[in-house]
Amino acid sequence: MAAKQRQKLTAMETETAAETATMDLIGEDLLHNILSRLPAESCASAACVNRSWNLIINRLLTLPNLSSALSCHPCLQGAVDEAVDKVLARPIRPQFVIASIGPSFDLEEAQCLISDRFSSEIPIITSISYGVFGQDANTNEFEEVQWDTWEDNKAHENFRDEDEGVLVTVGFLPGLTVDLIPLKKTRGLMTENFVRSIRERSFSRSGSSPMGILLFSDEDIDIKPVLAKLDYAFSSETAIVGDAGSKFLYQDGKAISPSNSRVSSSAAVALLFSRDTGKPPGVGETQFHVMLSTGVSPIGPKYKAVYVKAVSHDNSTRLMATTDEIDFNMDGETILDPIYDELGDHTHSRTLYVGVTKMRKCTSRHVDTNWIFMREFQMVLRGDYEYLYVHGDGIKSYDSFQFYHANSDLARASCNNVSNKMKLLKQDLNHLTDDHSISNGSMGMQKKSVFGGMMFACYGRGKLYFGKPNVDASPFLENFPGVTFSGTYCNGEIAHGDFSLYENGSKEHSSTRCSLHEFSTVYLVMSYTSPTLPQH
Repeated sequence: MAAKQRQKLTAMETETAAETATMDLIGEDLLHNILSRLPAESCASAACVNRSWNLIINRLLTLPNLSSALSCHPCLQGAVDEAVDKVLARPIRPQFVIASIGPSFDLEEAQCLISDRFSSEIPIITSISYGVFGQDANTNEFEEVQWDTWEDNKAHENFRDEDEGVLVTVGFLPGLTVDLIPLKKTRGLMTENFVRSIRERSFSRSGSSPMGILLFSDEDIDIKPVLAKLDYAFSSETAIVGDAGSKFLYQDGKAISPSNSRVSSSAAVALLFSRDTGKPPGVGETQFHVMLSTGVSPIGPKYKAVYVKAVSHDNSTRLMATTDEIDFNMDGETILDPIYDELGDHTHSRTLYVGVTKMRKCTSRHVDTNWIFMREFQMVLRGDYEYLYVHGDGIKSYDSFQFYHANSDLARASCNNVSNKMKLLKQDLNHLTDDHSISNGSMGMQKKSVFGGMMFACYGRGKLYFGKPNVDASPFLENFPGVTFSGTYCNGEIAHGDFSLYENGSKEHSSTRCSLHEFSTVYLVMSYTSPTLPQH
């Protein structure tokens, strides 16, 4: 027995010596550089070579990583292969996958093809979008691709003739856990169960509220009441962003579930990011930073809705209105004519929205019942000699509202404001700080940096709106060149916050909440703070 133990120890010592000799010959930094360039599958194989390689690869795989690629291959299989091959071209341990496809591709087929390339335990969401932003898998150039979903093709002939394309984004966020929570619909939306599931899962993971919620909702449901519940249930420290109008499929590790299935279908799905209290030593913290570029500006006086009635057959609301100066009930034409005159639009062709301030009662199992003010945008459909008609419901008599119109000059200025905020964030994060005490009483330092970002932009924006491409993406691309950034065009952009963003920081509107936006762009910036290291 003793002889066998000596032989075993001798073999281990020989192996260790060989590994050390290899490390000395190549150099750890060079070996780290070589292994970091391996594709994900090759990296997994290399980790089995010996302990030193395994140690370096495990270190690589604990770093924050957001990888994204765009393919406009006309064949779905080819587009998926190009995009997935690119995102897996470097070492990564995927926690989640988000994919967007063009409207001419089959959603179910796309979900199956993408799911086949990843573990069944990884949450995957695939949606049909109005367009995408991202790095081209073949050229490595950043591209903005808008697909023609407009009825008037002549007016939008600058859009791509083809509607094919796939954007795949894969992420690993150290210090966070990722769960998929569906919003079920039977006879109605199970909103209370949805919010409760998010809260309970987050508290079971971290003992606190979520770090972030990435939400995708079906285009055929009204997500505004759900957003109001989420806004009330979670503080502004929880980043809530997403796409409010798409068709999607998801994989939650158990099954692939369609958003439009008749049996136990889902009206929305959330990727839930919670702090990982069980994270291993040496893992830092991932943080989310949300910014908003607005694109609509107010016009005309403030009104009060009267004689409100929901029209169920076409999901609209008809109403009349009064103002402080006019005490009689105005019909639709009387309301709209001066608005269009102020815009100089005598053909009434401009898209208008009403921004309605709604006082709503919110209840929660863990929070006292309270009243909150929500500002919600609803598109104006038409006005006649009797009523003003707007899309959607939820307006009540005596709710106040104001008209808003898309304003490209405001959107450009708002993009510049976002760029300045990102510049300040970059200055704050990209430095070494030495004011952190560690357990032995000495001083330590931390590295903070941005490693990725995502964007949700209104499909009405883009190069046709601004006159040139990549205006919405420019704040991130200019401040964080070379950092992974991707996004989609949406029909409703989700970002919860207060309405003062629309009123130049007005304190009057700081208590009014707004979670669903129009003609806006929402930015989710991801940063990482490395664990505190002792100074030498």
